[in-house]
Amino acid sequence: MDALDSVVDPLREFAKDSARLVKRCHKPDRKEFTKVAFRTAVGFVVMGFVGFFVKLIFIPINNIIVGSV
Repeated sequence: MDALDSVVDPLREFAKDSARLVKRCHKPDRKEFTKVAFRTAVGFVVMGFVGFFVKLIFIPINNIIVGSV
């Protein structure tokens, strides 16, 4: 029975913690949603520009390295 309790107890604790989390969650209002959506969009744009400029810098470097062989 001890081995069964060692498996069941963590699952029971996880279920209780999950239920507590769901009870605390709330649906965002329009202002909160637009704020989160705007910040997420800005993050996507910033990360896109960072990736673009890194690729823009490393393409000529890669061509120099590969072209010299």
